Amino acid sequence: MKKIYPIIGLITLIWATDSCKTKESTFNNKDIKHSEKLIGLEFSKENIKTMHGYLERNRSGYDSLRAYETFNETFPAVTFDPHPLGFQFPEKGTAPTFEIPDGVELPENLQDLAFYPIPKLASLIKYQKISSEDLTRLFIDRIKKYDGQLEAVITLTEDLAMTQAQKADQEIASGNYKGILHGIPYGVKDLMAVEGYPTTWGAEPYKDQMIDYTSTVVKKLESQGAVLVAKLVSGSLARGDVWFGGKTKNPWDLTQGASGSSAGSGSATSAGLVPFALGTETLGSITAPATRNGVTGLRPTYGRVSRYGVMALSWSMDKVGPLARNAEDCAIVFEAIYGKDWQDPSTNNVGFSMPKKDVKDFKVAYLKKDIDSDTTEYGDNTRAALKVYQDLGIQMDSIELPTNYPYSVFDIILRAEAGAFFDDLVRSGEVDVMVEQHGGSRANSLRQSRFIPAVEYLQANRQRRQMIEETNKLFQKYDVIIAPSNRGRQLFLTNLTGHPVVSVPNGFDKEGRPTSITLIGNLYDEGSIIAFAKAYQELTDFDEKHPPKFVD
Repeated sequence: MKKIYPIIGLITLIWATDSCKTKESTFNNKDIKHSEKLIGLEFSKENIKTMHGYLERNRSGYDSLRAYETFNETFPAVTFDPHPLGFQFPEKGTAPTFEIPDGVELPENLQDLAFYPIPKLASLIKYQKISSEDLTRLFIDRIKKYDGQLEAVITLTEDLAMTQAQKADQEIASGNYKGILHGIPYGVKDLMAVEGYPTTWGAEPYKDQMIDYTSTVVKKLESQGAVLVAKLVSGSLARGDVWFGGKTKNPWDLTQGASGSSAGSGSATSAGLVPFALGTETLGSITAPATRNGVTGLRPTYGRVSRYGVMALSWSMDKVGPLARNAEDCAIVFEAIYGKDWQDPSTNNVGFSMPKKDVKDFKVAYLKKDIDSDTTEYGDNTRAALKVYQDLGIQMDSIELPTNYPYSVFDIILRAEAGAFFDDLVRSGEVDVMVEQHGGSRANSLRQSRFIPAVEYLQANRQRRQMIEETNKLFQKYDVIIAPSNRGRQLFLTNLTGHPVVSVPNGFDKEGRPTSITLIGNLYDEGSIIAFAKAYQELTDFDEKHPPKFVD
């Protein structure tokens, strides 16, 4: 496995050249003067002379630091804390229970199983109306039949899947039923390590990378009897839907990419190649592919789910969560994977429970200005969703998100942290072999990260802290906030503050492609937004729509 050296690039702007490799010669005062332009500061000649020696020592220190190996799973000593001052962790409620219905029968067309929600599949397996082995084979056959059109699967884990399915059948037959996920196939984004299989991170430099341990989330699902059938495409180093082998497609429109770096997870779930999948989000990579592909996606509270064994893009922003048929399926998967992991210092022991009160009694707000400003069918579908809730008798306040913050600079937090994790990739020059090399590519983002001063990185995080305080004061007044998925700053803000959201299908655009609404919750209150999404899905059928080209 490659070495990764997590440091934040700062004064590297005084030695960077056209080459990506470290410049060995010393620099002069003129170099420092030129570098001032990149950071928007100007010092006198006398002051530059006095700092020259200090910068030389800094530079020598960088070279010394790079000689020490730092492992992928090492977090920075400064760990992000999403909690406002005085935050009280919620009391541990009753863990949710999920009903496995009786009386579910096999459909005449077994291909219909590809779009069954988890409880119905679980019923068929628990009562041995279908074996896990047969169900797993059905999904593997669908991958082989359809993935050539979608490019959603990067590694088919067929041998592992059949071994796990056979084990599940033996355990169930002997009376050792482990629960609702026992024998259920699934896929994971290829940022998650699975021992014995490549973990490519979607990028050419890592296409043959083998990591000799398995991520915590995969181990948790395995312990509950779930069956891993595939590693699903990640956009290159968690950016977009383009990877070293091509572009992952939206099954509703094969001329369109699947969006977001959890592209494979969204596309494969939507097309019935897996019943559910795990994805990751730093800035939209669960919610964007959930929207684009017409599935439900849950991005949990920051620190809820272990990232051990998962590629780091931003230690302070990354989250792991499920993409599934509906909100209940997301809750089932989330309940299986959340919790404290000593190998991930951001995780904790806060429990997960569903609210006892009726959704009609929820305190609800909506982002009226953002919703009203959208005159497209996206806006029409969001307003129609509001009406569904209003017809239930739910009262809503109109609110706006905090605006008095330097949103244009917050992206340097993500980029600086990504630059630290991929320091070795940039300095080795291997970044140059990544497929995309344009201005908005991950490769270019990693290169420019070396020119982000540490002072600005910390100042941005200080502003972030102020935003966390203000945002929590606003959000704590409500159980749920309804937002448009494609408008305003909710995506950026909630990823920075660590709040959970769920993306819920709510219709189609004029091209017949899915749209969604986003439901925002308070820290650690995934239960409320899941319940609110479930209430909507019980009154509508958008979660039951499937891309016609993949329905046999």
